[in-house]
Formats: sequence, C-alpha cells, structure tokens
Amino acid sequence: MIRSLWTGASGMQAQQLNVDVVANNLANVDTTGFKRSRANFQDLMYQTFLIAGAETPGGGQIPTGIQMGMGVKPSSVQKLFTQGDFVNTGNDLDMAIEGRGFFQVLHGDEQLYTRSGNFTLDSEGFITTPAGDRLQPEISLPEQTVLVTIQSNGTLTAYGAGDTVLVQEQINIYNFINPAGLFAVGQNLLRPTQGSGAAIEGTPGQEGFGTITNSFLEKSNVSVVEEMVAMIVGQRAYEANSKTVQTADSMLSLANGLKR
Repeated sequence: MIRSLWTGASGMQAQQLNVDVVANNLANVDTTGFKRSRANFQDLMYQTFLIAGAETPGGGQIPTGIQMGMGVKPSSVQKLFTQGDFVNTGNDLDMAIEGRGFFQVLHGDEQLYTRSGNFTLDSEGFITTPAGDRLQPEISLPEQTVLVTIQSNGTLTAYGAGDTVLVQEQINIYNFINPAGLFAVGQNLLRPTQGSGAAIEGTPGQEGFGTITNSFLEKSNVSVVEEMVAMIVGQRAYEANSKTVQTADSMLSLANGLKR
C-alpha cells in the first residue's frame, strides 16, 4: 500500500506539469509566431515478482508474469512546429514564413532564431525585432524609402519617389534537422543545441524551405479548444491520482486500527 502512495504522488506531479504546459500555451495564444508545447510522459521502473516464461514445477510455462509499476515521470516538453494561421496587417515590414524555416536575428552577440516576423526599423534604418534585435544579414533602408516589397523568395526591394529602386537585398531563412531540439530563451527567440543540429541556411522556396509572405504575420498555433480539453483531462487525471493517495491512506489507517 505504501507503493501506491508514491505512485499516485508521481501521477499528481506529472499532471501538474501537464497543466503548467497547457497554461503557458493559453497564455501565448496571441503571441506572434509562438509554437505550442506538449508534455510527454513515460512509465517508471517496474518491480518484478514473476517473470513471464518461467518454468513451473509441473513442467509448464507461465504465460504472463507479475510486474508492479512504480509510477510516471515527464520525459520531455516538446514544441510542435505546425503552421499557425496568417493575419493580414498591411505593414510592409511584417513577414510570415509559410512552411519550414526561421528568421535569424542578432541578440547581443549571439545569433538566435525566430518565427515571429513583426519587424520594424531602428533609428539607423536597420530592420529589427520589437526588442531591437537586427535581422541577419543586416538590411538598412534609406530615409527616402516610401515602399517596401518582399517577394516569396525573400527578395526585398525598397522604392523611393517615382518608383525608384533604392535598395535590393536578399532575406534568407534557416532550418534545423530537429527544430524540437531548439532551446527557447524567451522573447520569441530560439537557440540551437546539439539536439537541434546546426542551422542550415537556404533561399525561401528552394530545397524544402518555406516561402515568405509579405504584410502578413503568423499567429500562434495554439488551439484554445484543444488546450481547454487537455486542461480538463489533466485536471481529472490529477483528481484521480489524488483519490489513489487518499484510498491508500484509508487502507493504511484500517491496517493500523486492526490492533486496539
């Protein structure tokens, strides 16, 4: 009965993590380029009382053994990089990646990656994130710019008065063998790890890379309905595990009361 106390407690801890992940997803339902996370779990070690296939004294064979599970533990919290919905903003510098890929930005002295394409200009005319991280490679727009267009292959063209071409630059995007292995550092930024592999640079629309859509933003891929259902399931699972702990406690109480 003591075993069931700890097994139920492990289930409660696991479901608490599950609800925490759901809460973060819901909190970021309107975060541009946000990718929802999913908690994954695995069972713990088993205590084996009887091994399947063991020979009986009569010469037979036991078809199924006896193993007692010791509970559950989190195995990972995985980001799911499914496509989010697009919203038309009408802003020339807003960009959305349709398909695989990330924008590269310079955060301090570190190159990080993001799916959030809500770019703007800093005081020097460089394209930056709202936090001031410059898009890589750096692109500066002249003061005389009146219109910016970005083609699906990443070609940026800045026009002046009279449709004069002032600047034409190429925006490349980056991909990873395992995007789920990226390390989230906050501010919509992701850092490569050994699990994700090194960044692979490519031209939008070529060799499996996504394309860039101008004047659009990619919303988060969080479905409020799915997250609410997951929260209800997590809540009920937490409640069921707490009942396991309460039942084990009641059984221990009865055992302790056998001798008066």
